[in-house]
Amino acid sequence: MYRTILFDLDGTLVDTAPDLAHALNVMRSRRGLPALADHLTRPQASHGTQGLLRIGFGVSHEQPEFAALRDEFLDIYAANLTAHSPMFPGVDAMLAHLEARGLQWGVVTNKPARYTEPLLDHLGLLTRATCVVSGDTCDQPKPHPAPMLHACNLTASTPAECLYVGDAERDVQAAAAIGIPTLVALYGYLGENDHPKEWGAHGFIEAPLALLDWLQPRA
Repeated sequence: MYRTILFDLDGTLVDTAPDLAHALNVMRSRRGLPALADHLTRPQASHGTQGLLRIGFGVSHEQPEFAALRDEFLDIYAANLTAHSPMFPGVDAMLAHLEARGLQWGVVTNKPARYTEPLLDHLGLLTRATCVVSGDTCDQPKPHPAPMLHACNLTASTPAECLYVGDAERDVQAAAAIGIPTLVALYGYLGENDHPKEWGAHGFIEAPLALLDWLQPRA
């Protein structure tokens, strides 16, 4: 039924929240502020720098101080990119199953390439992926459909031959815009204000290996 399985990165394949939270809390420590607890930072990990700086300093990307804070955050994060960012339990086995079935898999993330590729390489995933589309590969990141379309082109797959797995509403929006079926990774970085059952996804998985059930022929 499917030829290519595409994944978001943060909160879907890799648990990057600890290293992202570390960068934010280093910044807070520099300013005499206490560290934020995991339950506060973790839901923001899929929202990248904007979400983390919003919760850490109450700053939005429209404000003039955002750029300097973003640059400081990214410098700290880059220095600790792979310190505590493992694959989610079951991801490696799930990808091995896909490969054994002859299915292609790839990554479509909003994370810039200068972080995406070293992280995937550290985890031994970079050369295994059929395609890696980062947040700056195309002119527009998700929720724009351009990254999804680019992944289809790289894998020589039609949207109907792909399945996308992510943990954010923009993942569903970007895939749905060109007709790619979607699953929401409920084990990802969902916060109390996220309502994944309202996003229009085709289904939900509680763990990475649960994806394999969706690849079985259906009556």
